[in-house]
Amino acid sequence: MNDSLQKNLDLLTAARAEVAKVVIGHDKVVELALITILTRQHALLEGVPGVAKTLLVRTLAHVLGAESGRIQFTPDLMPADITGTNIFNLQSNQFTLVRGPVFTTFLLADEINRAPAKTQAALLQAMQERTVTIDRETLALDPNFAVFATQNPAESEGTYPLPEAQKDRFMFRIKMEYPNREDEIILGKRMLGNEAPERALARGVVQSVLTAGQLVSLRESLDTILVRDELMAYVVDLVRATRSDESVLVGAGPRATQALLLGGRAKAALEGRDYVTPDDVRQLAAPVLAHRIVLRPEFEIEGLSVEEVLTRLLEQVAVPR
Repeated sequence: MNDSLQKNLDLLTAARAEVAKVVIGHDKVVELALITILTRQHALLEGVPGVAKTLLVRTLAHVLGAESGRIQFTPDLMPADITGTNIFNLQSNQFTLVRGPVFTTFLLADEINRAPAKTQAALLQAMQERTVTIDRETLALDPNFAVFATQNPAESEGTYPLPEAQKDRFMFRIKMEYPNREDEIILGKRMLGNEAPERALARGVVQSVLTAGQLVSLRESLDTILVRDELMAYVVDLVRATRSDESVLVGAGPRATQALLLGGRAKAALEGRDYVTPDDVRQLAAPVLAHRIVLRPEFEIEGLSVEEVLTRLLEQVAVPR
């Protein structure tokens, strides 16, 4: 392992350790969130209330030396409530730009499916181009800008499902499950003392280990991680297999291929390797592909799940040696 790779690994290991001080029992989730940030992508966080989705984003921002913001999506939320607007100032007799909460580094779009499509779409330009247009003026967002949008899978009443094109903008769908028994006991004990997650974050127990500049440098270092031609062909074959399976109505598009390749590089960096392995791709397959696949109604009625389809495809597509 060269010195540069070791230094990056040390930084990433330190970041994971700091996040783990308050986000308990979600090691896999933290890893996927870090991969999202390292690859300049966005993630959909799916979980019931109370599993630390908001805490995760706030903690990541603190540890990585970045700002964070939060928007609570509601049915009456308007696009200008996200992007901002120009307000006429009577004293100066001119319009003044009031920037919306989208002007941050890590944005938590809480319960994104509570707002109608018009409001959801206000994030699309920001996610794709990292710019916002207000009254024909285009403004740049933070270079490290990332959206973490949350959904509650157990509640659908009064929601507006995300269109397939919008879900495709998210690199991962990260499922945040309940903590196991041991982790929940640890959480319960901490809540009764000074180590309660919110209190620990406020008291500075969690340290910042990166700056914005170091984050950019880390991201650039991913270009040196090797992806063999055989592995690239494997990724393409895996994604294309989702389009030809008899149970699939809509398969994954080219963004899924890009997400698996970029994610594989970031995962290799988190494990201190300068090359991507087939196991990296296989472990990222479900978070990358599950929300991009639409099953045929007749197979859904029979109880087939997207995860079962992906498991079958991973067994069928030949793995490079």
